[in-house]
Amino acid sequence: MPDEILPGARTKIAEDWLPTEIDTKVAHIARVYDYFLGGKDNFPADREAAALILRSNPGMRDTCEEQRAFLRRSVRHLTGLGIRQFIDIGTGLPTQENTHEVAQAIAPSTRVAYIDNYPIVLAHARVLMADRHHGRTVFISADVRDPKRLLADPALQDLIDFEEPVAILLVGILHFLPDDEDPASIIKTLLDAVPPGSYIAVSHGTPDFLPEVGRATQAAYQMSSMPCRVRTRDEVMTLLGGVELIEPGMVLLAEWLPDEPVTENAQQITYAAVARKAG
Repeated sequence: MPDEILPGARTKIAEDWLPTEIDTKVAHIARVYDYFLGGKDNFPADREAAALILRSNPGMRDTCEEQRAFLRRSVRHLTGLGIRQFIDIGTGLPTQENTHEVAQAIAPSTRVAYIDNYPIVLAHARVLMADRHHGRTVFISADVRDPKRLLADPALQDLIDFEEPVAILLVGILHFLPDDEDPASIIKTLLDAVPPGSYIAVSHGTPDFLPEVGRATQAAYQMSSMPCRVRTRDEVMTLLGGVELIEPGMVLLAEWLPDEPVTENAQQITYAAVARKAG
């Protein structure tokens, strides 16, 4: 298992050494997302699924870009609040300005654990781990659907001090957890493991503003054999339990502490929020 990973540069993984468990004939959420962000680690099945999703929501590429921008802003804001430990769950394929790059540019001592269960992400880590020009960063192969096992991982226990505040990042992952996987219980388990003063950052697809587009997007993912469940604001708040939203509350992606004025073209199918675990 690599100790340090994910520099900013993108490297295309050659098909002749893809992990053997990768099925390129079936669309995968991480690769479809990679395609929307302009990456190269996707295959015909992913592009076919992306085309179906784009017919339901022509603005999906913009939504993905806004989600990445929210991730960067939330990490920057939390680092500014003094957080020096991040657990980024469902990190996906590396792109520019990853969590460790944003946080460690402000506070080099910041520790970042990336969590993902997709073998191609680990393959990227192995290709790129030679870059040592960053602080303490680990990649852990684990599944958010098994949070107790995730939290017990020795590499995570070695990196993260659970007596000190931690930021848990669940950006672009919760709407891929259907109700029968009990995402509320998953979040509760994660939050129970961190002390008061910790934070959780989330984004979540919603039908609240554009009901037809939201539900059509959900259906398009499901038709491509990928789980998807858009939720209302009240449903997302129920998932989060008793945490306290920080300003500006639960808002659309582009409206969460924007770096520049929000335009009328901003996407309206995904919420963003950061919340604090109270004492």
